[in-house]
Amino acid sequence: MQLSKARITAIGSYVPEKILTNKELEKIVETNDEWIVKRTGIKERRIAGENEYTSDLSYNAIKDLMNNYNKTVEDVDMIIVCTLTPDFKTPSVASVIQARLGIKNAGAIDLNTACAGFTYGLYIANGLITSGLNRKILVVGAETLSKITDYEDRTTCILFGDGAGAALVEYDEKQPSFLSSHLGSEGEKGKHLYCSNLSNQMFGEEIINNNCIVQNGREVYKWAVTTVPKGMQAVLKKGSAKLNEVDWFVPHSANLRMIESICEKSEFPIEKTLYSLVDCGNTSSATIPLSLVKGVKDGKLKYGDKVLLYGFGGGLTHAGLLIHWTI
Repeated sequence: MQLSKARITAIGSYVPEKILTNKELEKIVETNDEWIVKRTGIKERRIAGENEYTSDLSYNAIKDLMNNYNKTVEDVDMIIVCTLTPDFKTPSVASVIQARLGIKNAGAIDLNTACAGFTYGLYIANGLITSGLNRKILVVGAETLSKITDYEDRTTCILFGDGAGAALVEYDEKQPSFLSSHLGSEGEKGKHLYCSNLSNQMFGEEIINNNCIVQNGREVYKWAVTTVPKGMQAVLKKGSAKLNEVDWFVPHSANLRMIESICEKSEFPIEKTLYSLVDCGNTSSATIPLSLVKGVKDGKLKYGDKVLLYGFGGGLTHAGLLIHWTI
């Protein structure tokens, strides 16, 4: 990686007030709390209100960032929102946020790499700042997955929740955050995790077209537990770092059993792994920032720590980053 000139200077999060517990799901589909916890580790998830959308969650996460770290955003010159559940096809969520925050001179783009979204967003922010094109960027991972979840499908509705996380990335060549990265995609496996409202075919094969998440959990699991450990090693190699030098591993919080398998295969202790799924479920692009905020609040994640982030999911895409925690 080109020597970074970008630093993560603040982070914030937001989840909706409504809680959907496993017990409540028992009334909706044929399932039970013990089965869900045993297979996923999830106990509850947050659900956006009928008139609460991804831009609302994003806005509140940014306000939390501003309040927690006494930051202003009027001079932000780029907004990147990572989401697969935008309020509209157009305008972008980023444009809606730009207007609500009163930011006058900022580019605004939405980025859809599903569960790898936040790590992709940070990767792009680092590149834009290090290249000199931008100096202060908001990166948001936000989802309202409940709006595209089929609550008659017991294999998916137990997983997904809503939430948002935001990070502020600023120019700082003396104390940069970014050490190395590794990205990839296997689009030919996209049929294992998708949401379609237009096409009923993918690579010539018929797919379900109902504007809801469709997932082949077994295939995604097999892909993740093979791909992520290899990607982790690639990130570390590029950063001239060793696994035992990593203070915290923060993977996408898809499923606790999946995280446990990834840690086992990579020989990384689960005790040094941060995740947000127990109380929030799988929130796609929001899981990693939610995990980071939780790590800070719990007193685990501290200034100077070396952190390995790894997002993976729909696409099938994946992206890992090795960073110094400099907040």
